[in-house]
Amino acid sequence: MTEFPLTLSQYREAYASGALTPIEAVREVYRRIAALADPAVFLTLRPEAEVAAEARDLPAGPLHGIPVAVKDNIDVAGLPTTCACPDYARPAAQDAGVVTRLRQAGALIIGKTNLDQFATGLVGMRSPYGVPRNTLDPALVPGGSSSGSAVTVAAGLVPLALGTDTAGSGRVPAGLNNIVGLKPTLGALSTRGVVPACRTLDCVSIFALTAADAFEGLSALAGFDAADPFSRAVPVGRPGPLPRRIGVPDAQSRRFAGDAMSEAAFDAGLGDLEALGATLVPVDLTPFFAAAALLYDGPWVAERWEAIRDVIAATPEALHPVTRAITERATAFSAADAFAGRYRLAELRRATEPVWQGIDALCVPTFPRPQTVAALEADPIGPNAELGTYTNFVNLLDLCALAIPSRPRADGWPAGLTLIAPAGRDAALISLGDALHRAGGCSMGATGAAPPQAPEPDTPRAADDEIELAVVGAHLSGLPLNGELTALGGRLLRAVATTPDYRLFALPGAGPRRPGLIRVTDGAGTAIATEVWALTPEAFGRFVAAIPAPLGIGTLRLSDGTTPKGFLCEPQGVRDAEDVSAHGGWRAYLAAGQARARI
Repeated sequence: MTEFPLTLSQYREAYASGALTPIEAVREVYRRIAALADPAVFLTLRPEAEVAAEARDLPAGPLHGIPVAVKDNIDVAGLPTTCACPDYARPAAQDAGVVTRLRQAGALIIGKTNLDQFATGLVGMRSPYGVPRNTLDPALVPGGSSSGSAVTVAAGLVPLALGTDTAGSGRVPAGLNNIVGLKPTLGALSTRGVVPACRTLDCVSIFALTAADAFEGLSALAGFDAADPFSRAVPVGRPGPLPRRIGVPDAQSRRFAGDAMSEAAFDAGLGDLEALGATLVPVDLTPFFAAAALLYDGPWVAERWEAIRDVIAATPEALHPVTRAITERATAFSAADAFAGRYRLAELRRATEPVWQGIDALCVPTFPRPQTVAALEADPIGPNAELGTYTNFVNLLDLCALAIPSRPRADGWPAGLTLIAPAGRDAALISLGDALHRAGGCSMGATGAAPPQAPEPDTPRAADDEIELAVVGAHLSGLPLNGELTALGGRLLRAVATTPDYRLFALPGAGPRRPGLIRVTDGAGTAIATEVWALTPEAFGRFVAAIPAPLGIGTLRLSDGTTPKGFLCEPQGVRDAEDVSAHGGWRAYLAAGQARARI
């Protein structure tokens, strides 16, 4: 029997072994939603029968059969986008860019989740649809603005959820619910079809149970979108060795609002860093904090006004009182103030640049201390601002960040860590985040389950400027077409089998027989031997251009947890082909044929 919650790799293993099907997974997701009995989590929940029907015919992508929740400021075609404002609600005519990629990757979209109205807040309490319960302690705020998305993962409803992050909305709720929150490099994920908060700073964020899962989500969803003027071609890369020089707040940069338990928990997390071999480097965060102050005390609040000016003009009473009060502060700033703010930010970016010459990453508390629902009811502004102490500067300074569970406070309340690096170094944070999560002995969300063991660290991988290609037939080492790879400068990385959900066929036709690999979801698959080669993007393009039908290139799932590009065959191409899966690979099939010929 499959025990939930599952990580992405556990979903894949369950599907490959036949212990679970996507339709059964859908049933379990809806059962768990009903058992949670929190009506403030989802603003729109797709009918179970509709999702189950979709689960019968999913693309064979890297997120095949993975249930996903989507924050309700991200368009999903056919579902309303409300931004937690009933008067704003409108049906989405088409999918947001990241939702299109979700579907292409084979994900199952379950529904749209609650948020602080118009993504303005870090607490999760600024919604007319109610406050999702914090999964660790209902006395605590769930964090925002991506409150519902964080709760869906922490409660074990789905293993992956999309949020957004402008000031910390993808990190603070992760920390408060004991899960992972990845705030990618700005522009790495398309924001087309995302209702903006501050359009120049917004990014789509990813919630997951583990850092590895968050990175798999990033890898599946990242990519340049020419229709998004803020999209950037950011290489995703791959996690590598643990960063060793880790910056930490110096004595004057430690801000815990006098909370000794939160400070002690942070020090325990730093102890885990040192145990992993890191060298801790004290950093003066003064210019980082100065940048953070620009977000709400400077002219950037005018971006929030611009995003919803039509709503304010037509129905100002439709806004949550706190959202309206914050947004209306924009009227105090002029165009000249906006330029002055940009000049000041440029100065602060330059002032922070030397920091990164001496460290590989920065480690800070995700928030100074957890906040309670009662504290926010008494003061809806102050505690919210405090939660953003270590998050507000990240997007302004064009940094990426990863929030991870860490050792809790002495009273059991959460006290997460956040790793920060310059733009484009998202992958560099993953291996350290995974190791720290385990070192702290933390479970995944509110589930009580420990994160699965990390993959072997010495798996050979392609360099950041290379593409991995898995081959299954005549391009294997020593076989007739291998010279096509070597002539393009390809280099062999590793020999590894697929996951056990593929079938291998010998295709009919004149001349040497060709292999055809297809993925199956009926439990009748097997593991097929492959070799993974590394090619430059130019060489990869030249290689792919020469592949004849019915063969093509798709994404393969390998037993070492990687998902390189590789040979796949169109289903109609194997109709009259010989199924040779029992041999476990093309080389073994050829050897068997030679043995028969000698008899």
